[in-house]
Amino acid sequence: MREMLQFYIDGQWIDPESPNPVDVINPATEEPCGRITLGGVADVNKAVAAANRAAADFATSSVEERLGYLQAILEGLLERNDEIATAIMDEMGAPWKLAQESQAPSGPQHFKYAIRALKQFKFAEDNRTTMIVKEAIGPCALITPWNWPINQVAVKVAPALAAGCTMVLKPSEIAPFDAMILADIIHTSGLPKGVFNLVNGDGPVVGSALSSHPDIAMVSFTGSTRAGVAVAQNAAPSVKRVAQELGGKSANIILDDADLSKAVRNGAYACFNNSGQSCNAPTRMLVPREQLAEATEIAAAAAAATTVGDPKSENTRIGPVISQAQWDKVQDLIQTGIDEGATLAAGGTGRPDHLDKGFYVRPTVFSNVSNDMTIAREEIFGPVLSILPYDDEDEAIRIANDTPYGLSGYVSSGDLQRARNIAAQMRTGMVHINGAPLDSMAPFGGYKQSGNGREWGTHGMEEFLEVKSVYGYEAMKAG
Repeated sequence: MREMLQFYIDGQWIDPESPNPVDVINPATEEPCGRITLGGVADVNKAVAAANRAAADFATSSVEERLGYLQAILEGLLERNDEIATAIMDEMGAPWKLAQESQAPSGPQHFKYAIRALKQFKFAEDNRTTMIVKEAIGPCALITPWNWPINQVAVKVAPALAAGCTMVLKPSEIAPFDAMILADIIHTSGLPKGVFNLVNGDGPVVGSALSSHPDIAMVSFTGSTRAGVAVAQNAAPSVKRVAQELGGKSANIILDDADLSKAVRNGAYACFNNSGQSCNAPTRMLVPREQLAEATEIAAAAAAATTVGDPKSENTRIGPVISQAQWDKVQDLIQTGIDEGATLAAGGTGRPDHLDKGFYVRPTVFSNVSNDMTIAREEIFGPVLSILPYDDEDEAIRIANDTPYGLSGYVSSGDLQRARNIAAQMRTGMVHINGAPLDSMAPFGGYKQSGNGREWGTHGMEEFLEVKSVYGYEAMKAG
């Protein structure tokens, strides 16, 4: 069992001001897989002070220096991929294949693309007599979730470093170990002390202290919309920048000329992946009304083929959800779907029959869902798919956009231009056409209550920069 009871502050591992050890629970076994200490305001103050002391020097470091640090961290992440994957499997229940091949590699991926972005980025632009300069915003608070842990840590740490910012990271206290391995890698990378700091803790104490701290210039937060509102409120009195990647309820529009079997099957698997715990999961599947019965049958078969079980088993496709609280929430929402009259086509409440321990959820498919039902409105964050019928394209677009969220959208069609036309009308920060994967150099983020700001690639760096206009940088020519 891991014992990681210190914080990384000012270039060293130190004891907390007031030890408050807690167990980290493996959701597959419901047993502790390690322990950390929850920090307090004094620990936050110490970490922020270290970040402030380092800020001025690191902001003026050269691009070449920062590229060297990023490359060293990238190499460390690659070398310790399986160690990070094991931590993720234990702390949040990701199946080994997902942890090893997707979850853990997402960390070095963001460092790789931050390096690419930094190499091509222009920090100064000569505009006649005026110089337009982009500068590090200053010390940043990075608050990250548990569902794609190293991914969400790296997607903030890497561009912040590339931009020349110092930082204090608060990883999720539910899944902290992968971030602490990253801290160890950073310690050996040669990064100057105080540039990167890590304090474990919960949102109400450490998260609030960071987001409200007067010496923090920016907060980058990923999590629920409810928590994002609290972060923004905490940040408002000091008028600091807040970048947020929040919840989603993404629509997957399948048009009548799409390959129905392929589109429905792939859409269902994408919804169930990571036990449904992805903010951009396509959880609302919109199909032509005349194809509803066939689509329901295909999705139900996909649910039946989705093996739920021990994350260490090679045959497991999805593991548990993260916690007892999350399991209870998902169960309540499945029951609500039944109570509100949706057709239960697969799955349902309770654990899968072969499992008597662990926070496992049956892959569940609802059909005949209307967009005013709770399961179509709320982010469930479990392997639960809602299938909604529509009568024409205009209705499909209206249903897709009838949500407080706007993170991602999906559209499948045999006609690329038709799919493009639908994508243009979806009020989301991202749209996937015919199952296209994410692009790590393209901006990731959403509209409406899915957040503000963008991550990934050059756009991710921009969030950590201020823009300065220097007038008269070149003297006016006479005449």
